[in-house]
Amino acid sequence: MSKHYRNFKTVVYIPAQVADGFTKEGLEKDHAFLEKYIGLDKVYLETHRNDCDVDKEQILMVKDFLESKGVEVSGGITTTVGDFEGAEAGKRRIFGTFCYTDPAMRDRMRKISEYTASLFDEVILDDFYFTNCTCERCIKEKGDRDWVTFRRDLMEDVSKNLIVGPAKAVNPKVKMVIKYPNWRESYHFCGYLPGVQDDIFDATYIGTETRSPAYADQHLPEYLSYSLVRFMENAWPGRCGGGWFDPYQCWSADRYLEQAYLTAFAQAKELMHFQWSDIVRNPFVCAMGLQLEKIDAMMDGIGNACGVCTYIPHAACGENHLEMRLGMVGLPIETTPVFPEKARKLLLTETALGDPDIVEKITKLIKDGADVVITTGFLREAGDKLRDAGLTEAYLTGRKYAVTRYHITGDHAGYIEHCKPILFPEIVHGNNDSWSLLNGGSGDLHTTLFLRSAYGKGRLYIMSVPENDADLYRMPKATLDVLRRTLCEDTYATGKNFSLFTYDDGSMILYRYVKADLNAAHVVLHSKNKVNALVDIETGEKYPVTAITVSEDFETNEEYVADVVLQPGIFRKFRWE
Repeated sequence: MSKHYRNFKTVVYIPAQVADGFTKEGLEKDHAFLEKYIGLDKVYLETHRNDCDVDKEQILMVKDFLESKGVEVSGGITTTVGDFEGAEAGKRRIFGTFCYTDPAMRDRMRKISEYTASLFDEVILDDFYFTNCTCERCIKEKGDRDWVTFRRDLMEDVSKNLIVGPAKAVNPKVKMVIKYPNWRESYHFCGYLPGVQDDIFDATYIGTETRSPAYADQHLPEYLSYSLVRFMENAWPGRCGGGWFDPYQCWSADRYLEQAYLTAFAQAKELMHFQWSDIVRNPFVCAMGLQLEKIDAMMDGIGNACGVCTYIPHAACGENHLEMRLGMVGLPIETTPVFPEKARKLLLTETALGDPDIVEKITKLIKDGADVVITTGFLREAGDKLRDAGLTEAYLTGRKYAVTRYHITGDHAGYIEHCKPILFPEIVHGNNDSWSLLNGGSGDLHTTLFLRSAYGKGRLYIMSVPENDADLYRMPKATLDVLRRTLCEDTYATGKNFSLFTYDDGSMILYRYVKADLNAAHVVLHSKNKVNALVDIETGEKYPVTAITVSEDFETNEEYVADVVLQPGIFRKFRWE
């Protein structure tokens, strides 16, 4: 349990080079700073990184000092190596990662694991625990296998026989933790195996660093800090230890803080601040100290995170990060690598095609009454199978339209004209065999942007994705409402530049991102159930609701709406009454 917070622990990582340079006087000063501003519950103290191996005497000095201050201390390893004597020359190792076919490096890795386990009852691997080596030995060992298969087999062997097995032989009670990075879509290319390593390691951790998305080289949507925690919690239920973020390329304090907010909203057990020397006396951390108590209060008494079920199989990629961008326009996304056989609403991007049986699975799901939304990326790659299954007659022509006019059809009918152009793929479908809920075009040409087909008791929807995924943020609010109404069970929210986080007790957290637009903005919450008011849980303030009539599928229903104002950088918790 945390000494400082009710809903999470505050944790700091200490790299080997930092640990090796500590003095008791420096530790005293650094600890006082961190304790004052964020409240230090735990550290991960590293024994090895690159060319640095911290000797036992120094490790125990740091460990004993921190434990005397009431700080929990676990071990850490970064599996990188510098110029290692005994290794073959000419190795091609980006980032200095180990070559796990080299006998000398394999022996070195085993000894590091044994040494660290002899000192700690919990050890975490930093996210360089992968292989990208393409040296002559690795090429020979690969043989006829592709690189993905070779690295999967290799890293399963390394995990069992060089990391976990030797550690537990030295210390049977040691808890071995593997931290996965923020590049989930590429795990399988470098030997990361969350679907295999869950039977080898005791627990996992996840990188939630998103930094400044427009300028950082990975271009990760801010929502990743939430959705990757949820993905790992669903992958390893009850065994995801926490989320890990840093101050690098965070060109404002708000961008740094948002990583922590979303990690906490996803109910991470630990908030890991990387790393000690970069956050000590860092003004970002002073601001963090003000916000942690607010985050903690926000998470008090809240239910379990839930949302629009989004299936992301292990070892799969395609339309990468698209579900996170949908989270940035107010859809509460719940990602899982386990196919949800009982889902009533399901979102599938091209990534879902990593499951070779996905079309058969959704055919049964839709026939039994589910609503499944697929993207144009999914349609492009699986169109023949979908048509053979009788789910849709639609297909992509390969042409693209620069959409400047939107047409919302049916009883939500309306036109939105003179918009800045956004490029969409053209979908052709059979009129009246399927029905377009949203069209987009220019001049007197248009294409469907959101298409519905009936099958059995359920429906298949096709969502057209802009050629630039980030153009989702530029689409008119009313056009995205068509998608929100379809995917959200009871509540949806309409607005711009915000996220909605939902929980199974009915709690909702709203957050407006600090971006170029720093003005307050209205968000309208819609309930499909009869409610009397929207309540701000923190202040007790009640917002009146208005009943509106909504007609869809030839049925007329009522929705209840409430309007709230969100300030950038401010999070608020609500509940329907």
